[in-house]
Amino acid sequence: MARYTEAVCRICRRENTKLFLKGDRCYANKCAFERRAHAPGQHGARRGKLSEYGLQLREKQKVKRSYGLLEKQFRSVFEKAERQKGVTGANLLILLERRLDNIVYRLGFAASRNQARQLVCHGHFLVNGRKVDIPSYLVKSGDLISLKIKSQKSANILESLETVTRRGTPGWLEMDKANFEGRVKELPTREELSPQISEQLIVELYSK
Repeated sequence: MARYTEAVCRICRRENTKLFLKGDRCYANKCAFERRAHAPGQHGARRGKLSEYGLQLREKQKVKRSYGLLEKQFRSVFEKAERQKGVTGANLLILLERRLDNIVYRLGFAASRNQARQLVCHGHFLVNGRKVDIPSYLVKSGDLISLKIKSQKSANILESLETVTRRGTPGWLEMDKANFEGRVKELPTREELSPQISEQLIVELYSK
């Protein structure tokens, strides 16, 4: 599967916002976006005014890259959100938050969603006592996500659990560090998700 393998800090600079793709480093002074908050490239500092289409495209790219999805995957999630009852934009964000790799990241087992995806693919996590190695698996309200006993001594996971306090754990999740497990108390509402995302722009882009 195709994956972006270049410097991920360039993505944050291109989207003109912090996407927290490098874990704890994004909170430090070494963050490239803090040092050079303009688009990469020779003419990046001269960012022009975006058209209506450009605004819609950049918002879609920002959300897609933040959750680490490819275009086909993201479009598939959007189409599923469109078929559900309710507001399509809110449905889209809630579906993205329900992904197992995102839950692993939100609970603090991983420093970034990319690392969380890798951990899930390698079978480190159980959902309600059963191994799940599919990053796109959608959790439900009441699901228990736990770390396998053999993985509880992983240096990377332990380090991530120590630094999760920087970003915090969402109120709709409950984390038990002592037992290396977390629970989905309830599915999130739009009000509990990032106010910096303008999901309506994504809906408008895909509705053309």
